[in-house]
Amino acid sequence: MATQSPFSFVGEALEQFVTHTQPPAWVMDETFNRLVLFLNHVICREPEAQSRLKRQKGRCIQLQWQDKVIQLSPTPAGLLERVKEQKFDLKLSLTDASPLAMASAVLKGEKPGVHIEGDVQLAAEVNWLIDHVRWDIEEDLSQWLGDAAANTLVSMGRQVFVAMRQFARKPAPGGDLQKATP
Repeated sequence: MATQSPFSFVGEALEQFVTHTQPPAWVMDETFNRLVLFLNHVICREPEAQSRLKRQKGRCIQLQWQDKVIQLSPTPAGLLERVKEQKFDLKLSLTDASPLAMASAVLKGEKPGVHIEGDVQLAAEVNWLIDHVRWDIEEDLSQWLGDAAANTLVSMGRQVFVAMRQFARKPAPGGDLQKATP
């Protein structure tokens, strides 16, 4: 008999809130603007990423999760800009309905489920960006806090991430138990 986690109620409530609550349009608009600023901040530190995006300038990449849609287009500078209501060249739709399932997949080191539609070459470039471009949070924090404090904070964050990943990989109580051999 499988035992239900005492935190399942919290997870279900959070999932219901995220999937069924619609924030005001201006909140979503500003969230998307901040997302584009963050992506450009990360891309600016990777000359190869900028070079790859320059080759795709003017193309439209549509990202979708449930009813939330954002369209991005590479600029001649090799960054991303937000565009509205264009015909997409590449559409990436997240297939997981649950934000908790997506977070769990990321914690396990997996990519969330994605349905890809459109140009194969552009999809290959986006996949390269996802696989090779990483945010150097320690570098950003060191500009504000100094090198030692940033290093300490990032080390602590890594330890928390590893602990969460190990927790996410544990089987549910009562499930997948193997017999212990003496």
